[in-house]
Amino acid sequence: MGPFTPMPRLAAVVTLAALAAFALAGCTADDASPGAGSPGAGSPGDGSTGGTSIEVQLQEWAVVVSEESAPAGEIAFTITNDGPEDVHEFVVVATELDAAELPTDENGAVTEEGEGMEVVDEVEDIPVGTTEELVVTLDAGHYVLICNIYSEDEDEAHYAMGMRTNFTVDE
Repeated sequence: MGPFTPMPRLAAVVTLAALAAFALAGCTADDASPGAGSPGAGSPGDGSTGGTSIEVQLQEWAVVVSEESAPAGEIAFTITNDGPEDVHEFVVVATELDAAELPTDENGAVTEEGEGMEVVDEVEDIPVGTTEELVVTLDAGHYVLICNIYSEDEDEAHYAMGMRTNFTVDE
């Protein structure tokens, strides 16, 4: 597990330029309402802008965020899989449970329908070296950000290996 590594300068400039272009064009999400029964939901690449941007590094074996909290509202997670070997995913879970206390199955993967938690949204199967974006609208509260991949071949549950972190959304 390494320390948080900022995005290379060129990638950061390209990302900021793309966000500025969307803002100037007045792009908004087609469906700004949260999913039924969830504290907030969005979808990868839905064109939403504004709100707060959070950089996320998925590493073996950690979820490293640029900020541990954000104000309620639209949050754009820019997720990079730093590998070095495994495909990862990014799951936003609304819960009062600590990141290390989510309910798991016999393999150590989180039971996503488990008691005391609700999956808000996710990006599955992010290959090593790639970056994805997930835009969600989150209410104030406690969230856990995880990779919930279980590899049968390697008998590894990424959550159990440490790929989890607490995240707070403030009023």
